[in-house]
This record gives sequence, C-alpha cells and structure tokens, in this order.
Amino acid sequence: MLFTPRTPRVVAARRLQRRRDRDASGRFLAEGPQAVREALSRPGTVLELFGTPAALDRYADLAASAAGGDVPVSEVTDEALAALAETVAPQGLVAVCRHLDVSLQIALSRGPRLVAVLAGIRDPGNAGTVLRTADAAGATTVVFAGDAVDPYNGKCVRSSAGSLFHVDVVRERDPAATLTAVRAAGLTVLAATGHGESDLDELVDAGRLAAPTAWLFGSEAHGLPVELAEAADARVRVPLHGRAESLNLAAAAAVCLYASARAQR
Repeated sequence: MLFTPRTPRVVAARRLQRRRDRDASGRFLAEGPQAVREALSRPGTVLELFGTPAALDRYADLAASAAGGDVPVSEVTDEALAALAETVAPQGLVAVCRHLDVSLQIALSRGPRLVAVLAGIRDPGNAGTVLRTADAAGATTVVFAGDAVDPYNGKCVRSSAGSLFHVDVVRERDPAATLTAVRAAGLTVLAATGHGESDLDELVDAGRLAAPTAWLFGSEAHGLPVELAEAADARVRVPLHGRAESLNLAAAAAVCLYASARAQR
C-alpha cells in the first residue's frame, strides 16, 4: 500500500516542517539519502522512514538498515514524498527523527576540546554550514545560543550534510550563561570578530590555540553583541592579506576552527 499526501501519517509528518510542531513533538525531518544514512547510524534516532518505491529500491541498504532496527519503512507516492520534502528535486527519502539535544552540562562533562557557539545566528544555511565545518574540524559540541535558528529547521539539517547527527547539539537561551559554563569547564572562549584586537595568525604562532577552546560566532548580518564579545577571553580577527573587505560567516568559522584543529593536533 502506497501512502498518499492525505494518509494520516504523512499529514502528521508534514507538520514537522513547522517549528512549533517540531518543538511540541520533539521530532524533525531529515531529507535525502545522506542525512538518512547518518541518522540511521545513530541508534534510536530514526522513528520512521518514508520513501518512494524507486528510492527504496535504489537505497535498499538504507531500507534494510531501518527495518533491521525496527524502524517502520513506509512506501509513499511521488506526490506524498514531494509534500514531505522541502527541496525542488527531492531524492526520494525522508526520515522522521527524534530531537538530539543534550544539555550543556552533559556536553561539557564529556571534556570537549573544541566547541562552536552560534550566538544569535538566524540564517539556517549559515548555521548548518558552520555545524558541518565544526564537525569536520573535530569539534564535538555545537551550541545554538540565544535567539538562534532552530537546528532542526529543514535547511539547517540539509546544510549540515549529516553532521547534525555526529555532534552534541545544545540549545541554550542565555549566551552569557553559556560562556560562563564553558569557561568553568576549562575552555578558553575566543570571539571571532572582524574588529578583534588579537590576530589569528599571532595566536597560532604563540601556541595559544592548543588549549581546549570554544569559538564564539555571531550572525553575519549583525555580528556579536558588544557585551558578548567583551565577555570572551579574547576577540580575534582573521587577517585579510588581500583587498577583500571581509569574510562571510562560514568562511571565517572554517578558518578559525581549522586553526584550532591543527594546533590541537
């Protein structure tokens, strides 16, 4: 039996495209084979897998993995899949997943050496890209602090390219309290800002990035609030050797996180 857009389970899953329904249910959607694969690799995360017959045949390994983990695998029509997906050309698979949040206390108790704090970042594409970069650089915790985007927003999930399922995802309403807790756990807090008094290259040369570090990033449109930047242990700028006016958020985050990754190794 093929589920249609009107099948109650499809209707219920489609509601997860709205934040209020994601928050109320503690569930979200992960679209595409890459996201589904990474979600399935984290036991207990996937609650149901929807797929068109063609996609379930093409990605038979994912369907088998889901079924082997007692995850319901539901065949849907192309129209039902299109209703569940948010991309123009969906790849035929959408998983219903449970929220992955852990508390800041638990995340810090695991002794992370590299943490990314996203303070008030509202753009889901930027947030997902920074999350992906943090994962690639070896960060084990990503904190969405203050009035930040929902990490389970569909675009954020897609932009993370599966990295959402690899790290400790923390949501904290109070950025200042977040920095206090991070510092108490033994991490140095560095605020990335184009007007920082510290130069990233100088910190690298001085060996100051080898210690456990939490990088603080603000929104691309507004940057970090002054009081939050001042609360960091240092405000760091990425040196610009050419004529570019600045780097965008994702590029600056990549440079900073990889500088720490190299120093720590």
